[in-house]
Amino acid sequence: MRLDAQLDEIAAKLRELAGAKDRLQGLLDAVLALSREDDLPAVLHRVVATAMDLTGARYGALGVLDESGQGLEQFITVGLSDSERADLAGTDLPHGRGVLGHLIRNPRPLRVDDIASHPASVGFPPGHPPMRTLLGVAISVRGTIYGDLYLSERGDGRSFDHEDEDVIVTLAGAAGIAIENIRLLEQVRGSAEHFQRLLLPTLPDLHPFTGAAVYRPATATATAPGHLGGDWYDAIWLPDNACAVVIGDVVGHDLHAAAAMAQTRSMLRALLYDRLTPPSAILHQLDRTLHAITDLPVTTVCLARIEPAQNGWMLHWSTAGHLPPLLITPDGKARYLHAEPGLPLAVNTELHRPDHTHALPPGATVVFYTDGLTEHPAHTVDDDLDRLAGLAVAYIGLPLQDFVDALADHHPSDGHDDMAILALRTPPHPDGTGV
Repeated sequence: MRLDAQLDEIAAKLRELAGAKDRLQGLLDAVLALSREDDLPAVLHRVVATAMDLTGARYGALGVLDESGQGLEQFITVGLSDSERADLAGTDLPHGRGVLGHLIRNPRPLRVDDIASHPASVGFPPGHPPMRTLLGVAISVRGTIYGDLYLSERGDGRSFDHEDEDVIVTLAGAAGIAIENIRLLEQVRGSAEHFQRLLLPTLPDLHPFTGAAVYRPATATATAPGHLGGDWYDAIWLPDNACAVVIGDVVGHDLHAAAAMAQTRSMLRALLYDRLTPPSAILHQLDRTLHAITDLPVTTVCLARIEPAQNGWMLHWSTAGHLPPLLITPDGKARYLHAEPGLPLAVNTELHRPDHTHALPPGATVVFYTDGLTEHPAHTVDDDLDRLAGLAVAYIGLPLQDFVDALADHHPSDGHDDMAILALRTPPHPDGTGV
């Protein structure tokens, strides 16, 4: 009998050790998972769910402090059933009073065996599920309390113990680091996007035409948190009474691509204004000049002139490996102006690119865009272009800025590349009136 008791005791110890090992492994897995997240709401939800798994808690919540540090700005809950959420519908966000407020004012780990008997308890709002036990731990970021993690009701009915507290304190430390990393990533993303937008021009008054443009950065990822790219657009009036339109894309998604884009755009502007030559000749001179004075990455460009013509206007363009312009006629039909695209810049400076022309009737819209608007790895190029044409037809009745915004909002691409769109609309009458 003594031997049986000893074997039972050894078996219990082994189970305890196995449980501790599983919990430690779960904690390590959680820390690694948090370090890979780059979305703040996802991190906060993962912290609560992981804490519940590690302690066997039925309910979990994370309260994010407001700027004053005295109240709650967000309150993320996990574990409530649909009926429990329905019972709490219309209930205000917790104000940080009672036991929750006690932890805010005293940010030390808190274990409570009976919430109702705690001196700071003020009770629960109507419809709140009954809760007896509580484990609360503060989450700090750079020494400042960011919020508090709350757990209630272990599945086995027991109170939270010291081991639960140690595990959650460790998790809270990892959560603080993950939150700080995401904040830094968001700062980098914001700075990068602001820098990119500073490089893009504000469209001038293009009367009698109407012009509109939009730039959207690629979806940021953990590997590309601060996304810079080489997409750009431009439009200027030329001395010979033509309107020049440019859309381009420098290969790359970094500072080098953004700097190359700025150099290319500036050089092209100077050449456009100085040389009243066909678009193909300007692209040829741009290619030769940039090759001689810079280390330009491969770049695609579409350069167009909209010139006065009898009964309307003439689109005169040349491309360096760029996608074709999209024309939407006044009757709402869309067609791509497919033509020989020519080689991208920085491939072969000796080969000339062809010029193309197409009449533009009054009330026509021409859309220039970069491949970030259409590219999707699961689709063919033709399918992507068909989808874009369908969107253009659907939204062509909108004011021009709303039109390009709608194309960017509902783009057929996977969102993993920058997109730039520039649209030009001819006036509804041949003499340029009625704009």
